[in-house]
Amino acid sequence: MTDRPLTLMAVHAHPDDEATGTGGILARYAAEGIRTVLVTCTDGACGDGPGGVKPGDPGHDPAAVAVMRRRELGASCDTLRISDLETLDYADSGMMGWPSNDAPGSFWRTPVEEGAARLAELMRHYRPDVVVTYDENGFYGHPDHIQAHRITMAALEMTDLTPKVYWTTMPHSMVRRFGEIMSEFQEDMPEPDPAETAALAEIGLPDDEVTTWVDATAFSGQKFDALAAHASQGENIFFLKMGKERFGELMGTETFVRVHDATGAAVPETDLFAGLR
Repeated sequence: MTDRPLTLMAVHAHPDDEATGTGGILARYAAEGIRTVLVTCTDGACGDGPGGVKPGDPGHDPAAVAVMRRRELGASCDTLRISDLETLDYADSGMMGWPSNDAPGSFWRTPVEEGAARLAELMRHYRPDVVVTYDENGFYGHPDHIQAHRITMAALEMTDLTPKVYWTTMPHSMVRRFGEIMSEFQEDMPEPDPAETAALAEIGLPDDEVTTWVDATAFSGQKFDALAAHASQGENIFFLKMGKERFGELMGTETFVRVHDATGAAVPETDLFAGLR
């Protein structure tokens, strides 16, 4: 036995990712006295600038955007009561196919072993009992999400730690519900592009393949406020248009696939720390 607190480590790509997929668990487990560690891999410099100016457009200053987004990340962490924030500060790679993918210093171009070694050092320091990151496709194919997955799994191999490891996912029933709500809130949306529809259908897993369903409904208000803290990206955060009540209905439960476990806890489970307490 040890008096070391149980520890959750979430490895994310950009400022604001922590709130979208894991804001509920971060807030819930912090409230339960668990140490919550957030590792953010990039500086978010490919996000929108002040006034919604887009990357590559006149007036978009990546360095200034990175400073602004770091400030917003701090506010989000305060809202979620995150214990420890670690930033690797790699250059944001932008969306797949953007020229910034191949820019010097971009996270996408960083050798996996380099990023993994830095993350492994943090893992040895915090000794997490649970690690959460993305699946092999970064949930939806973003290069920085894919790279975060790669360095996380490689970092675990570099340590002697045996945490429970989870990848974020979304059950297909939730994907369908999300599509319905998007249509409701955006009635004037153009007909969806067939390629986008096909890509959406590839997101997530059949409900019966989701191993872990964590109810964080009681913390959905904190999750909403954490997303709202990333005000500069508000145009891109559809969920904020719902209002807190509808947001909580859709986003109150967070879902995962358990990929490593030494506890023998049965699945499906409702607690990332099942078997550890």
